[in-house]
Amino acid sequence: MASNTSKTARASVRAGEAKGGALSVLGEFKYIIPLNNGKHAYVRNLTNGKTVHLSTSSDAFVEEIRVLAGAGHATKIRAELVALNSSHPGHGWDATEKRLAEAGIFEG
Repeated sequence: MASNTSKTARASVRAGEAKGGALSVLGEFKYIIPLNNGKHAYVRNLTNGKTVHLSTSSDAFVEEIRVLAGAGHATKIRAELVALNSSHPGHGWDATEKRLAEAGIFEG
C-alpha cells in the first residue's frame, strides 16, 4: 500500500516513536508535531491515518484541526497546544491556540 506521507514525515514519526517523547506520552497519542519554531507542524490525523505537513498560520491547518475536533479530539488538542506553549514559549503556540479558538474549533 502506497503512503501519501513524505519520507521526512515518516522518519519523524518513527523517530518520535523510538524516543517516546515527541509522539506519545504515557500512551497518549500526539496530534501536533512542532517544526520550524512553531511556524509549521505535522498534524497526525486519526480519522484518515495521514500525517500532513502544514503551516500553522494556514487555513489548511485550521481545517485539519477542525476535522480532528469534530471527531471528538478538541480537548486533547487544546491541552497539547497549551503544553507546547509552556515548553516552547517563544514559538507562538498561544497565538495558534487563540486563532483556533476564534475559528470556533474548541466550541461544543
